[in-house]
Amino acid sequence: MYLVIDDGTVQLKDAHHLWGRDTNETEVVLKSELGRKASIASIGPAGEKLSLISCIINDKGRAAARSGLGAVMGSKKLKAVAVLGSQQVPVPDEQKVAQIAKHYRGQLSGILYNGLTLCGTSALYEVSALIGDSPIKNWGGVAATDFPNTNAISDQNVLNLTKRKYACWGCSIACGGTMKAGTQYSYEPGAHRPEYETLSSFGGLCLNNNLESIIMANDICNRYGLDTISAGATIAFAIECYENGLITKDDTEGIELKWGDHQAIVAMTEKLAKREGLGDALADGVKKAAERIGKGAEQYAFHAGGQEIPMHDPRLAPSWGGAYQSDPTPGRHTQAGIAFFEMGAEPPEGIDMPPLERYAYTGKGPYEAMFKNNLHTMNASGVCMFAMGALPRDALQAFLSNATGWDITSEEILRTGERIANLRQAFNVREGITPADFKIRGRPVGDPPLKEGPTANITIDADTLRDEYFRAMDWDPQTGKPSKSKLEELGLDGMARELWP
Repeated sequence: MYLVIDDGTVQLKDAHHLWGRDTNETEVVLKSELGRKASIASIGPAGEKLSLISCIINDKGRAAARSGLGAVMGSKKLKAVAVLGSQQVPVPDEQKVAQIAKHYRGQLSGILYNGLTLCGTSALYEVSALIGDSPIKNWGGVAATDFPNTNAISDQNVLNLTKRKYACWGCSIACGGTMKAGTQYSYEPGAHRPEYETLSSFGGLCLNNNLESIIMANDICNRYGLDTISAGATIAFAIECYENGLITKDDTEGIELKWGDHQAIVAMTEKLAKREGLGDALADGVKKAAERIGKGAEQYAFHAGGQEIPMHDPRLAPSWGGAYQSDPTPGRHTQAGIAFFEMGAEPPEGIDMPPLERYAYTGKGPYEAMFKNNLHTMNASGVCMFAMGALPRDALQAFLSNATGWDITSEEILRTGERIANLRQAFNVREGITPADFKIRGRPVGDPPLKEGPTANITIDADTLRDEYFRAMDWDPQTGKPSKSKLEELGLDGMARELWP
């Protein structure tokens, strides 16, 4: 079935004619049936086949990517959600809202804004790889020695293949892009520009500096509905398994999975997307793949609770590791609080926070909690974290207050975020998930440490960072359980009764 929401009217409609189609095709068909103004969120064949790294795609390349959301829709036989509407969103003072938007739009500036508006998140890749932020060679390598041609898949070279820029609705940054037709690969013109995480996972993580192959892999993932972080990480895992004889050419049906072999990387990505051959074993990510392959393959599988680690290295900024382990949805770079401040970024004006010693593991919990609570409210409100990162601290408060007509304070923003955080955490506790289930092991935390490069000889203590955050949130570090008093303080009495009968 697919779900249609049209000016408040809700219908489930037959989707047999859509089942098996990729997300591009699904969007084209539904727009032809419902009208071009319909907004479509759909799954591809990967979600239909319940891949645990499948995602939900809208606008032919924007993804709700992490944690296997595509498989949730696929398990319900829900192919798509289509939304139409002619009603206006009411605001108390349209002129005031327009003034606020104009005011803050004029303040968008700085390195972050300039890089994003020029060539999107690809602007970040080269420098990120060279400073040790982007992992190399399945977390075991160093850019300077193992992947020196980082520029080949970064900023200007990505821009050279960009056909046009695009923006989310109403945004002046326009960090998105579509690509020119390929010469080595047959993706169509209009394929979406790969983001930083995709360039890193299918690039440096696999030692692949062929940009067109990364665009092709990105397009496969978008069409089939796959998380590019997880897909690229799973290919890197498979390459290392092949290199060490845990899988062979018989398993890969003749594909020689070697570091940097862009043709092999694309071919195996397509098999993963279709669940064909070895791709069937890989389609649920590295944790499940390692269990299926056996022979010690788990030593090359890096994840938090089954979620592949994002492309920001905890060995450079340890709070990445703490956040990857502590969030109810583990392995999320978009749920981290203070990692950039460990790397030297200045806190927003008005925030009383001392300089953070990068490799100190105590005393950071309250700051992590504060910034994550702010981030939860920001995410729930639908604003862009890139834009907010380039704006003063009072922007979110001004946006929310003027759009709703409520006099929202900065304290209320943090309290709202804290409530969201506790609801998310309480869900996991109810389902029997404990902090130990999300523990990161191996190379991403420096076990063993790298022998060279910017993060040589670094092993981090992500467990202490996690525990410090839990204590700051009034959650039990062993069970993850929020205290009864905290839930009641936040007005979550029903949840308190459920967890503390």
